Parts: sequence; structure tokens; C-alpha cells
Amino acid sequence: MIGPDRFFTETILRDWLVHIRRTEYSSLQTQIREALVSAILDGQLNREEPIPSTRKMAKSLSVSRNTVVLAYQGLLDDGYLMARERSGYYVAEKALETVPRNTSKAKPSKGSIDWSTRLKTEPSSQEILSKPLDWQTYSYPFIYGQVDHNLFPLAEWRDCARQALGKKWLGSWTNDTWAFDDPLLVEQIRRRILPRRGIMASDDEILVTLGAQNALYLLVSLLVDSNTRVAMEDPGFPDMRNMLRLASRHVELVPVDEKGLTLGEGLERAQIVFTTPSHQYPTTVTMPLDRRLELLKLASKRDFIIVEDDYEFETNYVNEPCPALKSLDDEGRVVYVGSLSKTLFPGLRLGFMVGPKKLIAEARAMRRLMVRHAPNNNQRTAALFLSLGHHDTLIRRLHRAYRTRWEIMGDALNRYMPKASRIPSFGGTAFWVKGPAKLDSEELARACAAKSMIIEPGRINFGHENPPRNHFRLAFSSIDEKKIDPGIKMLAETVAAQV
Repeated sequence: MIGPDRFFTETILRDWLVHIRRTEYSSLQTQIREALVSAILDGQLNREEPIPSTRKMAKSLSVSRNTVVLAYQGLLDDGYLMARERSGYYVAEKALETVPRNTSKAKPSKGSIDWSTRLKTEPSSQEILSKPLDWQTYSYPFIYGQVDHNLFPLAEWRDCARQALGKKWLGSWTNDTWAFDDPLLVEQIRRRILPRRGIMASDDEILVTLGAQNALYLLVSLLVDSNTRVAMEDPGFPDMRNMLRLASRHVELVPVDEKGLTLGEGLERAQIVFTTPSHQYPTTVTMPLDRRLELLKLASKRDFIIVEDDYEFETNYVNEPCPALKSLDDEGRVVYVGSLSKTLFPGLRLGFMVGPKKLIAEARAMRRLMVRHAPNNNQRTAALFLSLGHHDTLIRRLHRAYRTRWEIMGDALNRYMPKASRIPSFGGTAFWVKGPAKLDSEELARACAAKSMIIEPGRINFGHENPPRNHFRLAFSSIDEKKIDPGIKMLAETVAAQV
């Protein structure tokens, strides 16, 4: 009961709200009857759970018991309720036969508000990359960003979760920590993850986020307004482009070549540059050291900020890693964004950013307004997983598996689709493929789906008008290595049938 009121009274009936209005033209008895009938027909009540007794309902609604008794009696007579001796009232089985299956429990609104005129922005109108939720049911899931459950150390993760949720750290995960992060996770990021990228940072230069995407959104919110001139790679990360276009009227799309982001006229007036230098998204090219140094020199000369999205920093299993752009930065111009999605799992939603103390302080305050902080239990579990060495063991396991799959896919593409792609020198978890000029990769994706295969069309990665339609991406992080070769063969046959 929310509380008796002279005009309005309501009570909770299971998970459904029953309310009566004393100013209504209908009698109280009729309102109670209509509320129960609606709950039955909406599928809110089932025959296994009793309806509140007449005494309890009367007390909850602050009405006389006789009023409720008469309402219940009417429902008994009409076949909506049945009485069980010494048990109470239940929904009659006959009444449930009239309830439509899969009925929405949402009560339709009686209002006539045109919400499209009230919304200041409509992000749902932006194009996004769509992926099937049931991707595991496909025979050949060349889907990006998912993990192979057979490679994940479930027992070790479960043990860390058990420790994190134990009495020893009860306060660390049950408390509201306002804007603060788990100190153990921050320590592990600072001591174990960042040094591998050549980055040295203090605790107050690190912020834990709900994945890398949350970090990027925070940066756009803090650094970009409608007049800010921003630049990013083309092709590039679609959601980064969507975020920027929501915030700014001046988004410059800069071409990518065999060395990554080009440093030509596209950066002339930029105030902020977003880039993926270690493993360009989606082409997979790696920006060499000389261009990284040139980019930093240009940033100093033209006074712009660089946001470095190092989304696959732990998947270099081919050669010695090139130092992160942030590690080469002497002026504090680079903000580094990383994620644990590619080594742990994307559903964890843990990422981080590294930047100057002032920026991190403001990002922390902005995050507090949005989500306060990342879930404490997830932070502590991930921190224990890192501190106990399980993450390093997992990385070695992933490197072995990814190296094998990388070689198999490279060989298969060279054999069945020669000259359609280049082998990523960094490693990573995907190939960027250029099909025949007349190929429409979106039509190809639909044809592949009919054969239980997932590929990712590439058009959405381009932000300019009339983008090429013959590119697509093939990922191997979640597909069994034995299925790669026959899958690529089937893909090549499907491509041939499309052009």
C-alpha cells in the first residue's frame, strides 16, 4: 500500500498496480472488478498464485470489506475467479483460456503527445552495425568482437568472483563509491596493462569506464561542442562517427592509407583527432613509428588533441608491439582509451582512459552524473583476475589460438579469394576484405546468413557519400579453427554467385 488518500488509493497486486479513484464516476466496486479483469486479460495473474483475500484487499485500498466481497462475487459469477476451500481465490482456468499468448504487459498510453517534436536529438536514426544475438547458432560465425567460450578460463573467473563476493571484501562491492574506482583494479591497470604499451601513469591519471565506448562518449561530452572541429579516420569506427556528429557540425573524415591515418589537409583545422593507430579500425593496418612521431609533431605545431583508441592492444601476436602513441607523448596531448573486452569478454563492460589529471577529474565528475561508477563487483573480480596472473595466462592462450586461426584464414583467403585482402601485420582478430567491384556486401551478408554464416558488411564504416559497397570484415575470435577453411571456401562460392 502506498498510502490512503482522499481521492486516490493504490496497492501492489504481485507486480501489478491496482488503483482506485474516489472521484471517478464508476463505483469503487466496479473499479476493483475492472482492475482485476484487466490484470487477468493482460496475463499478469496466473492460476497458481492466490488473489489477495477480501480482508487484505480492503485494508490495502482503504475501502470496506463488503465492497471487495461484492466485487469478488461478481467475478466468481462471471467465471473470472474460482474459490478453493481453505486456500482463497484464484484465477479460473476458463478465464485464462481467453488470454492471448505473448500479450504485452505494457498498458497503452491514452495520451496524444508527439514525442518526435519534444526530442532534441534522435540517435536511433543513426545507422549502426547490426549483429545477430543468436550468433552462436550459426555454423560459420565470422563475427567480430565476440569470444570463444572454449578458450575462457571459467573456473578461474568463477573463483575470482567467489573471492570478490566474499565477506572479506563485502564493503568494497556493496557500497556506493560515488565517483571512485576500485583501487585494486586501478593498480592492476597501472602496473600490469599500461607498461606493456609503454605508458606510465599515476592513479589520478586513470579512470575506469563502462567499456571503451563509455570512455569515448565521456571525451566527446567534455571536449566537443557544435563548433569544435574534429577529425577521424575514414573508414573508421561507426559509433565514434555517430557520437561526433551528434555533438559537432564540423566532422572531417580523413582517408586511411597503408600506414593508417593520413596527415594531409584533413587535419589542417582540426582541434581534436580520433585515431586507432595500433590496429586501424577496420582496415587492420598499423601506423609505423615514423608516422606516429610525425603525427605528434603535427599536433604540437597545430595545437590539437589526439584521442588514441587502442581497442585491441592485447592481440599483437605477430611481431614486437609498436609503442602506444600515448607513450611517445611529451606534451600531454594524447588521451589513451583501452578496453578489457577483447581479452576477457564484452559483456563485462570494463574499459579505461588515461590522460592528464585535470581531464580525468572532469571525466570522473561527468561519469558520476551519468552512471556514478562501474559495478564494484565486476571491478573487484577483474582486479583479482589480473592480480592472480590469470589474465596473463589467458593472453598467452589467446595468442596461440589466434595465431593459428590468423594463419588458417590468411591461407584460405589467398587460396579461395586471392588478392582480396592483406594479412594484418599486427595480428588482431579480423581480416578486412575487398571483394569484386560489383559486389554488394550487404546482399552478400544476407546470402551468407541463409547458409548459416555471419560476415560483416563494410559500407557502414565509411562516412562519406556513395561509399564503396564491396568491402566486408571476417573475424575469427569466436569460430572453431576447423571451420575457417570450409567457411572461406563457401564464402568464395557465394561471392562468385553474387557477381
